[in-house]
Amino acid sequence: MSGLRRTAGIALRQYYLLRSSPARVLSVYAWIMIDIILWGFISQYLNIATASGANFVPALLGAVLLWDFFGRVMHGVTTSFLEDVWSQNFLNLFASPMSITEYLGGLVLISTVLSILGLIAMIILATIAFGLRFFAYGLMLVPFLLVLFLFGIAMGIFGIALVLRFGPASEWLVWPIPAIVTPFAAVVYPVATLPAWMQWVSKLLPPSYVFEGLRMIVAGNSPPVGGLILGFVLCVLYILVASWIFAHTYRMITRSGLLARYKAEGST
Repeated sequence: MSGLRRTAGIALRQYYLLRSSPARVLSVYAWIMIDIILWGFISQYLNIATASGANFVPALLGAVLLWDFFGRVMHGVTTSFLEDVWSQNFLNLFASPMSITEYLGGLVLISTVLSILGLIAMIILATIAFGLRFFAYGLMLVPFLLVLFLFGIAMGIFGIALVLRFGPASEWLVWPIPAIVTPFAAVVYPVATLPAWMQWVSKLLPPSYVFEGLRMIVAGNSPPVGGLILGFVLCVLYILVASWIFAHTYRMITRSGLLARYKAEGST
């Protein structure tokens, strides 16, 4: 009987954690909704496209590879920040003369290096295992990767601003961001597959121009220069907005005393 009580105590503890942290509850339902929406649109697209006899290996595998690159860029920024939070080192950093710009620059730098190394490894594996001729497109892919990279930086900065504003427990809001964006970004299906209201959201997301353009290249058409330029402009705008949100949030939690949630090492 005592064993059952201890087991129930563990379950009750998790219940109280969920009740005290809406972000944890949101993540449970978010994954379910994303999976249903995403695979629903993928199924619709495949039902239409299979009649054309198209080769889905370069289109789908290449899209997944590039979307993983975006996720690695974003999570590279947020995870580096969260490492400082988990180790209670965040206050130590800002007790030094370091500025917000310098701190963000360091996060972006390490994310850039790790993301490029990860991308190279994925390309080599996809080439060996599935014969994906990724390098055949040469320098043509650089603008596409640049847009995804910049968007990943913007989402990464926005993610750490969320954690700053709502506290360390809100990291649950950060991890699902790439998955939430996926249905609107038209990663593995065209924007035309989406309902009208989702298409409007898609037009505001730079990755949608990347993947629409890649599908055109795979089909043998010219790359959409106008779409890439628009995607680049949106990325720059999102980086500026995300940086402003981060700086504003940092100043706000400093003035209000909420920064004390991020204890320094050795403090009580």
